[in-house]
Amino acid sequence: MKKLLPLVALSAAALAGQSPVFPAARLVDLTHPFDAQTIYWPTAQPFRYEKEHWGVGPGGYFYAAGRYSASEHGGTHLDAPIHFAEGTATVDEIPPADLFLPAVVVDVSARTQGNPDYRVQPSDLSAWERVHGRIPAGSAVLVRTGWGRYWPDRARYLGTAKPGDVAGLRFPGIGVEAAKVLAARGVRAVGIDTASIDHGRSKDFIAHRTLYAENIYGLENLANLEKLPPRGATLIALPMKIAGGSGAPVRVVALLP
Repeated sequence: MKKLLPLVALSAAALAGQSPVFPAARLVDLTHPFDAQTIYWPTAQPFRYEKEHWGVGPGGYFYAAGRYSASEHGGTHLDAPIHFAEGTATVDEIPPADLFLPAVVVDVSARTQGNPDYRVQPSDLSAWERVHGRIPAGSAVLVRTGWGRYWPDRARYLGTAKPGDVAGLRFPGIGVEAAKVLAARGVRAVGIDTASIDHGRSKDFIAHRTLYAENIYGLENLANLEKLPPRGATLIALPMKIAGGSGAPVRVVALLP
């Protein structure tokens, strides 16, 4: 019975018109909506939504239901380590505790100006650490490239709007040496406001391979990173729990300090 008390308190607060846990001003949604404009990898199946029923039915009451389909890797989504590292965790195997993490935001948007091929370097991480202290083990490091401002313009966000055109991809990512530093720091997750933690022109996806081999998961196509402080926020990333999945759509929220 004691375990139910917090739920009772939540319900009472909701009925009273109060925020049950956190004031809205302390929450930042880092998730792009899933709709016809959602950006997916050029070779991936896009998000599709169909209304099965939407209106008043024979019973005289309103009823709404639909169906959706999509690839695992598109829109704001979680990469499970298994995506690029055999024998590591699938989506459903990521411990729930790893979905609630202190957030570190590394802003490299000034360096990506005019350079869509920029890759985060160890010097970017050391510059952050000189000001804010060592990147803590067990944290989620979120890289702000500034590319979120282009969403949902495929041509500007991806570098190409042509279906299947992976050769035309151009956007910033994380360099392999920086990935090694993050792995050494013991972070649990790495996120970015582009379509991939590797830069668009990557052919070997070495940042993915380096990080995911350490059972570090990824978050891609994040929104609103400019609204977060360099440190102090808490990341909440709750993916669809796909059994055996290599990735999944995810609702990502940050709780501000």
